[in-house]
Amino acid sequence: MRFHLNILACATLLFSSSLSMASEKPLVEQIMEKVAANQDRAEQMRREFVYRQSVIIRFTRGNGRLAREELRELQVTPTPEQTEKTLIRFLGKYEKDGRLLEYAEPRFRHKELDLDGELISEFAEEFTNDKQSRDGIARDFFPLTSQKQSKYRFNLKGEEVHRGRSVYRIGFEPRGKTWEEIEGAPWSGELLVDRIEHQPVLVTTRLAKDFPLAVKVLLGTDVQRLGFKVAYEKFGEGIWFPVSYGGEFKLKAVFFYKRNIAIALNNGDFQRTAVSARLVFDDLLEISQPLPLPEIPPRVLQADIP
Repeated sequence: MRFHLNILACATLLFSSSLSMASEKPLVEQIMEKVAANQDRAEQMRREFVYRQSVIIRFTRGNGRLAREELRELQVTPTPEQTEKTLIRFLGKYEKDGRLLEYAEPRFRHKELDLDGELISEFAEEFTNDKQSRDGIARDFFPLTSQKQSKYRFNLKGEEVHRGRSVYRIGFEPRGKTWEEIEGAPWSGELLVDRIEHQPVLVTTRLAKDFPLAVKVLLGTDVQRLGFKVAYEKFGEGIWFPVSYGGEFKLKAVFFYKRNIAIALNNGDFQRTAVSARLVFDDLLEISQPLPLPEIPPRVLQADIP
């Protein structure tokens, strides 16, 4: 009788343990919930900083020769509602008849139909000047907020050490399969999350699906190898900043236009400014030096571009 009671007790204990484990959220969901909450807080804390931002956008031909390049240096100043940017330095150059010619004003056009000039200005605005973001980096590229996370599946790949930090490596992909299903959430990739602070350290994204065939055939437009990478560093109490951000892709448009495009952004020279409202965190974070912006050299891709 005692033997049967022991068996029953063990079975009950095992069942209760299994039920408890089943009711808990998977570890990766717990991690990402904390990441989302910390991202919201960190973005608010960025209101306390003035800093410099440099942006380089480079267009090259298939043979690696430079077609167009623009450098912008900006002073970034927070306001209660958004972040204002003041252009303090600009340098552009374009290729004409085998020579590189310089210009000193944004939106410069050296001919009536200047596709390089049109697109480089649009990319500077779209990729580095998101009005809903405190740092200008397009938030749609990185599914870290709770609203964006709901459109993705996450899986925990393991733990490792990155630049002296213990991190989780987490993969992600859209929940949908077709372009209609993944509208607004077209990315797949990986992110490294600090195990202690639950803040993103490095996020890498790439387009989860190729452009629809109808777009390629009817419009003569295709984007290949589209992807972005953003690296974060911590600068104080709960304050994490994206310090470097970049991407590369290959663009074919209107049948005849082909370019390899590289974008690199660097934030630095951070200075705290007085604000009326502050968020306070219990844990003090060490201050780390920002990552240096890696230079993106022109890269020869497979397509032959005239």
